[in-house]
Amino acid sequence: MAIDAARAAALELPSLTVTVERGRLRFFARTIGETDPVYLDAEAARAAGHPDVLIPPTFLFSLGLESPDPFGYLDALEIDLGRVLHGEQSFDYHALAYAGDELRLDERITDVYAKRGGALEFVTKTTSVTRAGEPIADLRSVIVVRNPEVTA
Repeated sequence: MAIDAARAAALELPSLTVTVERGRLRFFARTIGETDPVYLDAEAARAAGHPDVLIPPTFLFSLGLESPDPFGYLDALEIDLGRVLHGEQSFDYHALAYAGDELRLDERITDVYAKRGGALEFVTKTTSVTRAGEPIADLRSVIVVRNPEVTA
């Protein structure tokens, strides 16, 4: 079944507000192999002129997964999670963010399109991240949905 682009564009995704905890940032930084102390140690970050530990660049993507139902939009669009592939993601940064920041994530579906005669459908989700109304970053993720009803 083809994804209804108009329905996707009209879909209201819930906003999420998260306070970023320093220990989670250290864990994330270590997990991705980050060794720069500004991502690991508050004193090192302050010595470098930052108010606290810096948020590693790709960490913002993981915050969206903290919503009560991070893949609820797939259910709303009747997309079977078993047919979904991660297509791509990108980040456009406007300001640095730090441990202790309260960040708001506002998500929306910004595009739906098909390729290979509809055998593959693409859903683009854009997330605006702000701190007290100040733009921090715009995230873009694309999922690919295999449509079993179409053979190309």
